[in-house]
Amino acid sequence: MARGTGGRRTTAAPLDGFVGGSGAAGGGGRATVIGVVGGRGGAGASTFAAALAARFARSTATALVDLDRSSAGVDVLLALEDADGVRWPDLAGARGDVDGTQVVALLPRWGPCAVLSADRLRPAPPEPAVVSDVLHALTGVCGVLVLDLDRSGVVSGESVAAACDVLVVVAPRDLRTVAGVLALRPQLVGHGAPTGVVAAGPAPGGLGAAELAQAVDLPLLGRLPVDRRTAAASERGGLPLTGGVARAAARVARELVRELR
Repeated sequence: MARGTGGRRTTAAPLDGFVGGSGAAGGGGRATVIGVVGGRGGAGASTFAAALAARFARSTATALVDLDRSSAGVDVLLALEDADGVRWPDLAGARGDVDGTQVVALLPRWGPCAVLSADRLRPAPPEPAVVSDVLHALTGVCGVLVLDLDRSGVVSGESVAAACDVLVVVAPRDLRTVAGVLALRPQLVGHGAPTGVVAAGPAPGGLGAAELAQAVDLPLLGRLPVDRRTAAASERGGLPLTGGVARAAARVARELVRELR
């Protein structure tokens, strides 16, 4: 790659086969932080971030963190909008030495995965200092954090991409996405974290996954197929844990574990 619950477990546990890396999952005392961003709007980055978090949550304490400023809340995607638990607006006073264990205990759960979501009824984004302190706290008590990054924030350099151990770009196979990823690329690879692309969906103009990766000069992490079953199920009752998206997330998760060894 390019360099540039059900349970209440809140302490980090090792990923299967994971050695090395800078996170708690690798024994370094801090969570592995995975940033996910769309190559353009509507790329499906939030869906893929959730599927990736669900996969890691099978083997380590994992939190999915919504940082998309234009999002209605990842809790809606997961059908958790009515679930009890805190959202970003409830953490507005979380500054300084934040208790990560307490934060995780207050978050709603999607299966074993903790979810820190925006709130569609209180859409103001959290203050950057709050984001920094809360994420710092979560890295001490989780094995993996999956961050659903704000694309515009990445382009402007106002995101937390620099804090990520690895970055994943979800990229539909069209020329508009190529332009979008090229706009993102300097901010992603400039931080030195391994960065790769997941080629998504159909190719209206015949752009292949390998061609897309070559055009944006990023390694190909995997392919995300058209999954109408997952799309339909998410409209009815939340993102399912099976299907094409889940299988693609499992393959990418294995690739990330290999990369971070």
